[in-house]
Amino acid sequence: MSQNTTSTDFPGTSQSGSQSGSATGTASALAQEYGGKISEAASQAKDFVSDKITVVGDKIKDLQNADFAEMAENAKDYARKNPGQAILISAAAGLLVGLILRGPR
Repeated sequence: MSQNTTSTDFPGTSQSGSQSGSATGTASALAQEYGGKISEAASQAKDFVSDKITVVGDKIKDLQNADFAEMAENAKDYARKNPGQAILISAAAGLLVGLILRGPR
C-alpha cells in the first residue's frame, strides 16, 4: 500500500492554470506588504537620523562656545571619579584614531 508521490508541491506554486493566478495574486500581495514595511522602516530611519543630526548640531554649537580649559578640567575630574571608564574610552579613541590613520590596506 504505497502512495506514488512524484509531484513536488512548494508553497506558492501550483500545477493548474486556475491556481497560478491565485499564486500571482498572493505574490503581489506579499510584495505590497513588504514594500509597505520597507517604506515604514525607511521613514523611521529618516526621522531617527534627522533627530540625531539636530543633536549633533546642538553639540557642535556648544563646543564652539565652550572654554577648553574648563572642558579639560571636567575631563580630569571625570577620569578621577571613573578611572575604569576613562581607560576604556581612551583605548577606544586610540583604536579609532589608529584605524583612521592607518588607511585602507
